[in-house]
Amino acid sequence: MRDIKVTEHIVKVGDKEIYGKIYRPAEDGRYPAIILSHGYNGCNDDFERECRYYAEHGYLAYAYDFCGGSTRSKSSGMSTDMTIFTEKQDLLDVIESIASHDSVDRDRVFLMGGSQGGLVTSLVAEEVDSLVKGMILYYPAFNIPDDWRRNYKTVDDIPQEQNFWGLTLSKNFFVAMRDYYTFDNIGKFSKDVLIIHGDKDEIVILENSKRAIELYDNAKLVVLKGEGHGYTEEGGAKAMSLVLDFMNTHL
Repeated sequence: MRDIKVTEHIVKVGDKEIYGKIYRPAEDGRYPAIILSHGYNGCNDDFERECRYYAEHGYLAYAYDFCGGSTRSKSSGMSTDMTIFTEKQDLLDVIESIASHDSVDRDRVFLMGGSQGGLVTSLVAEEVDSLVKGMILYYPAFNIPDDWRRNYKTVDDIPQEQNFWGLTLSKNFFVAMRDYYTFDNIGKFSKDVLIIHGDKDEIVILENSKRAIELYDNAKLVVLKGEGHGYTEEGGAKAMSLVLDFMNTHL
């Protein structure tokens, strides 16, 4: 195992600040990179275990906080300003910053996201095909727009603010994606895709990932038996190993 170095890295775009941490081998050099996007009401620390693991195996890993994306976020912005599309822009800004970092081999950058971060990552991948080597998704929440369309039959039904799973959202969170149909907007990303999903996931059903891999030219789905939305220690270790193998194969 390599010794690693952990540093804070803030991406600044205008008045916006995106807080994150870089994990990389302690020895100076240029490394392949992986950018990790957390799920709903999560933060960069949710991927600390993965980041340390990838850094120990020769990668620069960057995990960050979406602006307004969590009660724990250290990035700027309010949760009432956050939508899946503001998070999409955050990730685009992060890619530009990390790809130009002195310690990154910009020709070997991977994207990874979990749950809502997986949905956002899939949207971004459609626009950065030439900039990344591959995409990895943990139980991607492709279903978010469909779920909220079912929950709110009309725009007038949507409250001005709502506390959902501990995070206060504005009406715009729901309105912004009301006419957005995920499966009509993904699938053009031409690089390889790895989706890892547990067969006991009750929040994001496995069928969504099965449907998604049919849209991509080069996609693989690995189903983790007995795993739910968020992996056990054993499931997480298996998933990390699968991701590392995927990246190593594509270098």
